[in-house]
Amino acid sequence: MTTTTTSIGILGAGRVGANLADKLAAAGHRITLGVRDPRGAAARAHPGITVADQRTAARTADVVINATPGDGSLERLTGLRAELTGKILVDVSNATRDAGDGLPGELCHPGGSLAEQLQAALPGTRVVKTLNTMLFPVMTAPGTLATPPTAYLSGDDESAKETVAGLLGDLGWRPGWIEDLGDITTARATEAMILVVPHVLRRHGFQPFAVSLAR
Repeated sequence: MTTTTTSIGILGAGRVGANLADKLAAAGHRITLGVRDPRGAAARAHPGITVADQRTAARTADVVINATPGDGSLERLTGLRAELTGKILVDVSNATRDAGDGLPGELCHPGGSLAEQLQAALPGTRVVKTLNTMLFPVMTAPGTLATPPTAYLSGDDESAKETVAGLLGDLGWRPGWIEDLGDITTARATEAMILVVPHVLRRHGFQPFAVSLAR
């Protein structure tokens, strides 16, 4: 676990963003939840967490987590280039098209990855891809699965990945469950893992699982 308090901005107040905000705040970090309407119901649901617009959340944080829908993340975050410069950007999203039944369909960036696109569009930002190979409850409660899950890391900056690994520890991830795959191009492999998710969900329903590495 980390031993220092980090200022974290989380973009997106859906199930993923809200879940991460609550757990990281409980671990002692200063959380700003970036929402479209800071006056709305999502803001009132998180006492003790600062709620602001997404531009403010990005500007005032040292680490920013992208928990916005992946199919629109590139355009949204490119618009925050100035606010994200010098920051660590943790991308936990998957960029897919709707399969028509509300489940993920084909990839928006076949042969590449959203993480690579973000790093290219935000050269002054250190992008780290992680937590995108599981259903959202597993992100903050990995120990609840019967089989130890894997959180993959992809990124060009080693110190940024070390920081993110520390935050994963605060979310309950043991060091042996974290797999550093290498530079940002390795994110295309983990992003492609989303293709198995809709098939599992159609067969078994919404039961928490992760696409993990077994040894």
